Formats: sequence, structure tokens, C-alpha cells
Amino acid sequence: MSLIPTELSYTKEHEWVAAGSDQNIFRIGITDFAQAALGDIVYIQMPKVGQIVTAGSICGEIESTKSVSEIYSPLSGTVVAVNGDLESSPESLNSDPYNLGWIAEIEITGPAAQLLSAAEYASLTA
Repeated sequence: MSLIPTELSYTKEHEWVAAGSDQNIFRIGITDFAQAALGDIVYIQMPKVGQIVTAGSICGEIESTKSVSEIYSPLSGTVVAVNGDLESSPESLNSDPYNLGWIAEIEITGPAAQLLSAAEYASLTA
């Protein structure tokens, strides 16, 4: 069974969203379910700081020993930070997807993609 923290919001594409310290900045990453399905992650192509992203659009890519998977932005806005530690340690996405494995922070400028509660996401992955 996947770990699904209740304080986060989720997408059907298996990304999570967490409110940041600023009310307009949100942290994103992939879920425990996603990392388990991917297997051993060996590379991540993250969005670039300053990049404008649109909810539901592709903003990056994850390579694992099994496959390549796209990362979809759950929010519209501007990327204000990326987790540079993932460049040298992409396996953090496997070992700690909700903390060390965060991918980017987005300053929102528009509505989020349709986000799910933890309970809604749990029923999707059951």
C-alpha cells in the first residue's frame, strides 16, 4: 500500500502539491505510488527556474530502469525553485518522494489542475 499524506493534494497523474511558506508558492513532486510503479529512478529532467508552466502540461521527465515518464504540472505559474539535489541523487524520488524528493516550487498565476484530496487519490490508486 502506498503512503498518501493527508495534508497534501494530488493529481490523477500521480503528482502531489504542498502549500509553501508563501501563500502563492507551492511545492510539487511525484507520489509514492508513482515512484513504486517506475522502479529505480536514474535521471530526472526538471523544469527550469523562471519557466512558465500550465496546469496539466508536461514540465519534465523521469527516467527509471523500467521506463520514461512525463511530469505534468499540477499548477499554472512560474517555477521559482527546483531541487538541485535530484541531479546527483535522483534515487531520492524513490526513497523519500514527499521530502527529499520534491521536484519544484511554483508561484501560481492561475488555477490548479483538478486536485484530489488524499482520500480521493487513495481510491484512485486502490
